[in-house]
Amino acid sequence: MAESNSKAATDLAELMETTMQNLQSKFQAMSDQIVSRMDEMGTRIDGLEKNVADIMTEAGMEEPQTSK
Repeated sequence: MAESNSKAATDLAELMETTMQNLQSKFQAMSDQIVSRMDEMGTRIDGLEKNVADIMTEAGMEEPQTSK
């Protein structure tokens, strides 16, 4: 009976370790995807800000900005 309990405990521990590794992998993949999308949004926002500044300059609403 003790061997059966020991085997069950070992099996449960292995199952839990595998499950935790799978969860960690999924969490890492989701985290990487979120960071990638945030970077993409930042790039798009930078482009949008530049386009708005260009339009305002063309409309004579703002002096052209010089890059530093």
